Amino acid sequence: MARTGSGALLSRRNIKLDSFLKRNTEREVYERIRAYEPCVVISETINKVYMHVVLSDECVYLTEYPPRTLTTAFNFRRVRDIELINDLPDFLSGKDRELCQHIRITYLTDRPTAKSRDWLRWDRKEGLPPAVPLSRRNSHCPTVAHNVEGFPAHRIQNENGTEEVLMLPPPRSASWPNPESLSLLQVPHPPTQPPCKSPSLYSRSSSPSSCPSPSDQRLNITESGQVPRRIGSVLSRLLRRDGSNNQVEREAELHLYAVSQTSRLHLHLQSTWNSFIIRSTLLLDPLYRRRCSISSDPSPEKRLPSISLERTAYLFAQLSAELLQEEISVESLYLLLQELRTAAHRNISLRRLFWRSSEVCAFLVETLEESLHGCQTLSGIYTADQLLLSTLIIQTLAVMFRETEVEPARHSLLSAKKGALASRMLLALICDPEVQSENRGSLADCELRALLADYLDAACSLLFEMVLLGQEASRYSPAENFLSVGWILRVMQPNPHLLAFISYQARRVVLVLSDLQESCLSPAQSVLLFQRCRLLLACLQYNSQLAQHLRSHFREEFRYSVTLSCAKEKLPPHYPISQPTLRLIDQILTLHKLPHTNTRDKGL
Repeated sequence: MARTGSGALLSRRNIKLDSFLKRNTEREVYERIRAYEPCVVISETINKVYMHVVLSDECVYLTEYPPRTLTTAFNFRRVRDIELINDLPDFLSGKDRELCQHIRITYLTDRPTAKSRDWLRWDRKEGLPPAVPLSRRNSHCPTVAHNVEGFPAHRIQNENGTEEVLMLPPPRSASWPNPESLSLLQVPHPPTQPPCKSPSLYSRSSSPSSCPSPSDQRLNITESGQVPRRIGSVLSRLLRRDGSNNQVEREAELHLYAVSQTSRLHLHLQSTWNSFIIRSTLLLDPLYRRRCSISSDPSPEKRLPSISLERTAYLFAQLSAELLQEEISVESLYLLLQELRTAAHRNISLRRLFWRSSEVCAFLVETLEESLHGCQTLSGIYTADQLLLSTLIIQTLAVMFRETEVEPARHSLLSAKKGALASRMLLALICDPEVQSENRGSLADCELRALLADYLDAACSLLFEMVLLGQEASRYSPAENFLSVGWILRVMQPNPHLLAFISYQARRVVLVLSDLQESCLSPAQSVLLFQRCRLLLACLQYNSQLAQHLRSHFREEFRYSVTLSCAKEKLPPHYPISQPTLRLIDQILTLHKLPHTNTRDKGL
């Protein structure tokens, strides 16, 4: 749950809302809530209603102000774009109008439009037009909210040809219409899990659950409701018949207006979406699913039992004590790190505890420095043991960054002493991408090259996480001169292998997207391509030296070997990460054609 702290990027805690969420959601859902923030909401059927927006790892929820009910607005798997719109909403005035942040979320829905379901509309007052979809670009976003008074009556013809009167219940309040009329869903509560046996550190604090999409829902009216059972069955058949004719997916928009100069809502939406598309793409890989111990069977009986935060903290303290003991052998260190990495994959609570324990993070950075650089032989040759241990450390650190953006301890630890620990981490992860071997072409040389490639992949993933951290700081903490993207790239410049490291990452992008590799990318390869593209884009946008190096050495490759059409063939359309990756490639191709005139790195 998002908490306040010294980090400037975190949401302010609302005790009343926090208490409401804790009472009305399962513990597994509550623990995966990242942030919440009040704002004005506009959709196809909501017209300028002040509500709370609640973000979890997979869904965005809406609740009234003050909270009374919780509904699902959309699932991140259906999101196509999240944009920050530069406009001045005409329904606000004064400072609120100037400070307002307008966020537009475009997502797919297969619910019929309000017009296509007009046969089930409320009785409207004379002259009130039906709801219409939002225009693509409009600052005031004109929509119509249904103003219903009393119980509207509808005549439905049954199978026998006779008419029956159907009485529908009114909305709960004028400011909060019926969730069905909003095209929103009630929050589902997962079934109670069976009692678990003694937990271990490998147990996940929550099992991934997908929020139901609108296409998965049906209006079910039971005998306890105000609609008779016979009439309810008629309504259900009509809804099914109507839904069968409107199953084509269409784009819908949700507009959020955060009336706060310090709003972090757009930041949280973007970071949550990034995390979701990476995780959901990786979950398509059976190997990754096994690593996270996620069964393909979604039944409750197949889920791993969850353990309490107290138990997780106890087990993590035990593992930390073993890691930090003096004179630990390399073999024991490697096994303990494997256990820590595997547990972190499965338990988000452990990742949060990791950042609250500054000793473990500092120990991993120090071990990386000694393993990859301090203990390197005088001839400059890496050993297999060095690369294996260094890769495991980098992978462990990268996992700890996942889904912990709102953890106050993470920001505090990395920004302490003007980013001293972050600087050491950045300098330590850069290495020479060329293998120095006395026996080129031998089996040992090939194995060493494969190990080095694994390390460079892991280093790119960790640097990607650091760039995301820097983008957050760049946007919302411009006064600070550290932890921004420009600062991150400048910190690495003293490393003599930086240009070779960035060149290696660029060559891998060109190779993957060229015609030389004809097969489609695997989920893991697609995620790595996404991370590499984000890294190269940051270099082109925020650092003049790296941008000039990439344009000088890779202009022709990106002009002739990398095309969007080829990228579309390599990225399967059902991967959640495919469309965001294509947008990144398009931006990189555009920036490669332009001379470097961006000076943002000077101020960041």
